[in-house]
Amino acid sequence: MAKRYDTEERMALAKVIVNEVRSELQNSKSKSLIDYGSGTGLVSLELTDLVDSILLVDSSEQMLEVAKAKISHKGIANATVLYSDFTQDTPELKADIVLLSLVLLHIPDTKKILQELFTILNHDGKLIIIDFDKNDKINHPKVHNGFSHDELEKNLAEVGFKSTSIKTFHHGNRIFMKQDASMFISSSIK
Repeated sequence: MAKRYDTEERMALAKVIVNEVRSELQNSKSKSLIDYGSGTGLVSLELTDLVDSILLVDSSEQMLEVAKAKISHKGIANATVLYSDFTQDTPELKADIVLLSLVLLHIPDTKKILQELFTILNHDGKLIIIDFDKNDKINHPKVHNGFSHDELEKNLAEVGFKSTSIKTFHHGNRIFMKQDASMFISSSIK
C-alpha cells in the first residue's frame, strides 16, 4: 500500500493541509518538528524550509521507506525518519512542535496519545492537529468519525495544554471515507 499511497486525491488534500500548516509555522526557523504518523511525508516534507529539523515518525516501515526515498531524491538535509508507535512505546524524544495530520482519527485512545505528545513537547511547545470535523455519515470500527471542537478542546485541556485554538478551514467532496467532509486545524500550547 505504501508504494501506491501518494494518489492524486491524497496529494491534493496534502497541498490544502500544507498551506494551512505553513501559516502556523511562521517564526519557527530554529524549531524542531515531529510529524507523528507521517506516512510518506506528503505534508511534512513540504515544510522543511520553515523549521530547523523534522523527524517523520510512523508505525509503518514501508511508509517510511517511501519517505526516505523522497528525502534522498530531493536532497533534504534536515529531515530524518523514525519507526515507532507511541501508542505502544514512546521513545525519549523532545520537540518544539508536533504535527498530527489526519492521524488522530486512526488512534483508538485519543487521550492517551495526546498525553504522550504533551510529554514529548518542550515547554511552550505547540501541538498542531489536522483532522476531520465530526461526521455522522461515517461509521467504521477502526476510525473515529471525526471530532467535535468542544470535545477535543476539553481533552487537550485535561492533558495539560494551556491554550487551544480550533477552526474549520476546508470543506471537500468525498474526502473522508468517500463522504463530503470538513477539516479543522487545532493549535495547542503546552
